[in-house]
Amino acid sequence: MAVKGFQELDVYRLAERLADGLWKVVASWDDMAKCTAGRQLVRAADSIGANIAEGVGRGSYQDNRRFVRMARGSLNETRHWLRRAYRRGFLTQDQSESLKPLIAEPGPRLNAYLKSIGPRETGDAPSGPAGALDENPQQEGHKPQVTSDK
Repeated sequence: MAVKGFQELDVYRLAERLADGLWKVVASWDDMAKCTAGRQLVRAADSIGANIAEGVGRGSYQDNRRFVRMARGSLNETRHWLRRAYRRGFLTQDQSESLKPLIAEPGPRLNAYLKSIGPRETGDAPSGPAGALDENPQQEGHKPQVTSDK
């Protein structure tokens, strides 16, 4: 099986776009905002792509899947810090609206990427309450393994 480099993955490129977009927004904040929520927001967003890259480099389906699940966690952390930034007045309504498409797309793409990595395992469905990762999470059931007598 040919494995793509992480740089070639659409989901990785989306993570880069999100992180770069957030970097530009945070760069315009005052020192207090940058040093508190800004650093956390940028680190969480950067972790999405970093986890995708690390998972690809691990060399096993199981490790790759584990790191994609961590990337989903980093996406949720990014969403948390965006909520904090908006409620604290660091983000304008216009900035918030412009970021919505960037933050909405990676969730479903991460779920699809997870499903595409090797044999399915239990526990790959999005965790948390419905809608925690994206507007329409698709639950994945357990697929029985087929064994051979060979």
